Amino acid sequence: MPASASSIDHIEVTAALVRLYVFLAQYLDRCVDDAARKSFPDSELRAHLTETRRQLMDILTVNPVVKAKVEKECDRILTVGAACLKDGAGHAASLDALKAERAVLQNKTIALSDLLAVFRAQ
Repeated sequence: MPASASSIDHIEVTAALVRLYVFLAQYLDRCVDDAARKSFPDSELRAHLTETRRQLMDILTVNPVVKAKVEKECDRILTVGAACLKDGAGHAASLDALKAERAVLQNKTIALSDLLAVFRAQ
């Protein structure tokens, strides 16, 4: 496989992961921030998140281990967000779990964005 075709594949995978993590972070932000909820309709965010997740799962079929890890991570984040919405932003345990997941997403997004920038520069 030529290097350019390999780079395109890496770019597509990395970009899909960045998109997924951005949408998951937006979902968590909306769970605790009324302004974030009002700025972007829930139906649109859910549609983008669902489609991005579907596309990424298709891409990750080549590696079942990574696919399972990403699926588990998505499910965990959506569960944490739902618990925070149910319990209210004032519930300390739900809010702490949400903040921890948000921090992980932020770090992953930063690292993957840097990697994506390097891939695109090649």
